[in-house]
Amino acid sequence: MKLRGFKLLRLVLATAALALAAGAQAQFSSGSVGMGGFQMYTPGTGYIGISAGRSYFDLGSGVGAFNTDDKGSAYSIYGGSFFNPNFGLELGYIDFGNITRGGGTSDAQGINLSLVGRVPLGQAFSITGRLGSTYGRTEVSSLLASGIRPGKESGFGFSYGLGAEYAFNQNLSAVLRYDEHDLKYIGSGRDSVGVASVGLKYRF
Repeated sequence: MKLRGFKLLRLVLATAALALAAGAQAQFSSGSVGMGGFQMYTPGTGYIGISAGRSYFDLGSGVGAFNTDDKGSAYSIYGGSFFNPNFGLELGYIDFGNITRGGGTSDAQGINLSLVGRVPLGQAFSITGRLGSTYGRTEVSSLLASGIRPGKESGFGFSYGLGAEYAFNQNLSAVLRYDEHDLKYIGSGRDSVGVASVGLKYRF
């Protein structure tokens, strides 16, 4: 119940960030001016980014005395474009890594498409929210005695996230973000995988 509450809170915060971006759109309709007078996201601005971090799997551990992890290493590469200073679309690939579970491993990867909202806070700092969908592919290997069913699954699921961005100059930013992805696993329906990451974004 507590975990569901945290997930709901993150979803509410992501939605709030998008709502704030909608409100900020009126104020920053001519473009958001950052450090040194540059405009970070004018309409048509594109960007690419890379990130790496930690993934958090919300999966059952099965039965028996098998080692079970819930954290892995994740990385992603993504790109997007803003159609006004506060809203854009983003497409990316995520490797969620793998964890030891049930005498085998469980891993996941996916393609994500999200609506991105951005709220400027000062000269070069902004917060972001993302709502979208991830097409995920998962694979589970396990021992029979673990009670965990092995196999592969794929399908679309809901995604959302929050982030913060600091612009060093007109082109380069540091990005901190947390994203939650709803993925389909064989034998267990849908489970969430969260990713906390840091990375760099290049605007062009």
